[in-house]
Amino acid sequence: MALMKGHRFPVEFGEAFPRGLVMVGEIEPDLEYQSQEDRARGKEQRQRVDDITKQRQWKATVTDPDEAKAKRASFEVIFTAEVQPAPLPDEVLPGMRPIELVGVTASPKVMGQGEFKFLGYEYRATGVKAPNGAPRPPAAGARGQSEAKQGESKAG
Repeated sequence: MALMKGHRFPVEFGEAFPRGLVMVGEIEPDLEYQSQEDRARGKEQRQRVDDITKQRQWKATVTDPDEAKAKRASFEVIFTAEVQPAPLPDEVLPGMRPIELVGVTASPKVMGQGEFKFLGYEYRATGVKAPNGAPRPPAAGARGQSEAKQGESKAG
């Protein structure tokens, strides 16, 4: 049995992105291409609908800190959901937040141009959540306790 074109392979998030992902910006509607003629006529842009799930498509730009090549580190993830997925507001820098994708699938895709083509993957997800084990700043009491322990070990 052969795989059909566009087959989406289910992937565990931690397997695909061992160091996690950082979302840059916001999750936005994935809009269909609109010609200049349509824009001039005032025709409204439509949001893309996924061929398989028949749900609306959303997109976000993410960065993979595990990718060695800078040109491949940032890419778009497509979300399929009826309502816009909303990440938690834990920004590490303005407009940047660590995320974990839910319901991840990967599809092989030829990327690049001309003689610089390579095999890459188009990643899709059904949602987003805060990463497991995300570093959180310690509470004031916890910081004081760790400093006290350090002082004890230096004294002893």
